[in-house]
Amino acid sequence: MIKNMKYLFALSFLVTLISFNANAQVKKGDLVDGISAVVGDEIVLESDILEQQNYAIQQGAAQTNKCEFMEQILSNKLLIYKAKKDTLIQDRTAAIRAQAGDKYNQILSQFPSERAMLDSYKFRSSYEMKNVIEKMDIDNYYAQSKYALITDKVNITPNEVTDFYNAFKYQLPQVKDEVVLSKIVMFPKLTDAHKQEIIDKLKKIKQDILNGETFENKARIYSDDNVNGGSAANGGLITNIRRGMMVKIFEATALNLQEGEISDPVESEFGFHIIQLVKKSGKLYDARHILLKAEPNAEEIATAKAEMEQIRKDILEGKTTFKDAAYKHSDDKNTKFNAGVIPAEDGSDRQEKINLPATVAYQIAGVNKGDLTEVFMDELNQKKAVVLMKVNDIIPEHSLDIATDFERIKSFALNKKKNEVLEKWVKENLADTFISLDNRYKDCQFKTDWNKAAIVK
Repeated sequence: MIKNMKYLFALSFLVTLISFNANAQVKKGDLVDGISAVVGDEIVLESDILEQQNYAIQQGAAQTNKCEFMEQILSNKLLIYKAKKDTLIQDRTAAIRAQAGDKYNQILSQFPSERAMLDSYKFRSSYEMKNVIEKMDIDNYYAQSKYALITDKVNITPNEVTDFYNAFKYQLPQVKDEVVLSKIVMFPKLTDAHKQEIIDKLKKIKQDILNGETFENKARIYSDDNVNGGSAANGGLITNIRRGMMVKIFEATALNLQEGEISDPVESEFGFHIIQLVKKSGKLYDARHILLKAEPNAEEIATAKAEMEQIRKDILEGKTTFKDAAYKHSDDKNTKFNAGVIPAEDGSDRQEKINLPATVAYQIAGVNKGDLTEVFMDELNQKKAVVLMKVNDIIPEHSLDIATDFERIKSFALNKKKNEVLEKWVKENLADTFISLDNRYKDCQFKTDWNKAAIVK
């Protein structure tokens, strides 16, 4: 019997297995505290196994045998070890290392300070953390590349999907209540007079700085860049900006300044800014900015609501379709070109009702299939938005069925087949690979005989 079907099939073998603490390097045969295995010259830490266990529990797995997770991790480490020796896999380590700083800054943006971030992840320095990020990304790249090569020619026929379903239909996960939704989003437009008020305020702030006040203090007082550890608390400072990280107007403005120079107000999708170039070095630069969000007033919101009400009326009267209205009027770039359909996390268009945002759940309550919601206020990308939704479909809670859920079942079946191909590859590649297992795992009943191939210490 296949245990924890939803977890095992969804993840396959290829999971993110590299811990933030996986920064040790060992030689063949070395075993130190915390190291549970060595595959070639790749190590497995006990923390790697515990992290996978915890993730499985979070996903609702009923049984979490450490040996199962150990075998998944061993397979992944073998993929990495062999991939690094495979001439068919492009060496992208230099490019990945170059991107480590970007990822570091992305993580940093979620914390009030660098020290808070380092303490949270238990790193002593930024250098140490960046090295670990590099290793994680390099290892994941190699594992994914090797896995893709091994399973590239794995296909599945409709008959195989049916056979899989018949064999495992009572073990497939239960699907909760789902909906398929489309939306039209409209950001209320500021009047020219309102825009000028914001611009004039930024001009006054700039003049105050030129007259002797500090950019840092003005940013702390006035900047609206204060969400998720934004730059306001840091005096507007953003460091180690790599080209392409910021929106185009911000970057173009910053890089056209001299060091220390402050720009005139510029408008981006986030609002209005004044920007100061602090330092430029090669492909990196530091900048300060003060952001004033373009928050619509009551009159501007009312105008947008009236426009959306007219769109709703036109759809109901058959003067236009929801698809055409979304393409013509929606400000949401992620959905306007797809008939307004909201994608789910798994790539489908079905969303579990229980996971919908509270505002959306409230608006669609009692709305029938094919009907429109009322026009309502919501927030998108931290901006006030006027929204109209359509309920395209309502799918009640049910067990997966071949007639209605073929693509989902196909995905499970394909993953299982890929796993079987990978298992075969692993068995074929153990003989010429150094394997060392800690004594704690000598009694594990692995599907592949890792113990036989291993030195146990």
